[in-house]
Amino acid sequence: MYNGRIDLNLLEYLDILLRERNVTRAASHLGLSQPAMSNGLGRLRTLFDDPLLVRTSDGMTPTERALELQPVIREVLARVDKAVQPRAAFEAATAERFFRIMATDYAESTIFPPILQRLREAAPGVTLDIMTPSDVSFLDVEQGRVDMVINRFDSIPQSFHQKTIWEDDFACLFSVDNPIRHNFTLESYLQAQHVWVSKTGMGVGVGMDPDDVQRLGWVDEALNRIGKQRRISVFTRHYQAAMLMAEQNDLIATVPAKAAKLQAHNPRVVVEKPPFEIPPIELKMAWSPLLQNNPSHQWMRRLIVEVAREQIA
Repeated sequence: MYNGRIDLNLLEYLDILLRERNVTRAASHLGLSQPAMSNGLGRLRTLFDDPLLVRTSDGMTPTERALELQPVIREVLARVDKAVQPRAAFEAATAERFFRIMATDYAESTIFPPILQRLREAAPGVTLDIMTPSDVSFLDVEQGRVDMVINRFDSIPQSFHQKTIWEDDFACLFSVDNPIRHNFTLESYLQAQHVWVSKTGMGVGVGMDPDDVQRLGWVDEALNRIGKQRRISVFTRHYQAAMLMAEQNDLIATVPAKAAKLQAHNPRVVVEKPPFEIPPIELKMAWSPLLQNNPSHQWMRRLIVEVAREQIA
């Protein structure tokens, strides 16, 4: 029977068990033996008067009670973490810290070079692991296995904290040998062949349907609003690849302007404004509430925002 005293370790055990849904993996994560983990699960079942995890053909499956408890326990552990978090400021100059950050190649190529330069000067002991959207799930971010994600998001879990890094317009890239450069209009744009590029959100992507305007994104939605459609010859999820393809003399790549700016000194391409209006996009940074009050994380978030503002100025 509940006696008013709860071992906080048990709540951590349950949080990990519900995440891993495997006693052996949960024990390994916590540095416990499997018998100790099994004993902890037994105590949890007694505490909550519920089996919590039941073995099924799909492995260890949470009960309805366990699923109800999961967000509550996550919040309790986050509050405890905040309460015991050291108040000492993060000493960037001497710190040894590893940040795991997910970013598209658009974000990686535009904002990370100046971020890296700033880190080399202010925090030489900081190491970055930049991951692709396909490497990461929202669950990884929620549980703090990934420090932050920098991307454009159609949707994001409400529990996440987020910050807009910048807004960006679009630009068109095409070869200097492309005849369109002498008559770049909406009509000639629509008659040309195009490279489609986008990687929004996170997780493993799926194949594209050229007729699914809603999934095609900003450029094609903007065209659809004026009753037009472009001819897409190739789909890619990599902005750098799209801009390289634009060197071919019959293709146009319409990409965020800050990415196109990287090609400003490329003698093989021309950079022009689109011949129609495309609403700007927002590049955002998002992170788990579990890391909101971590001093080193706060320092890194401030640095990223400061660098972004310098790039806008």
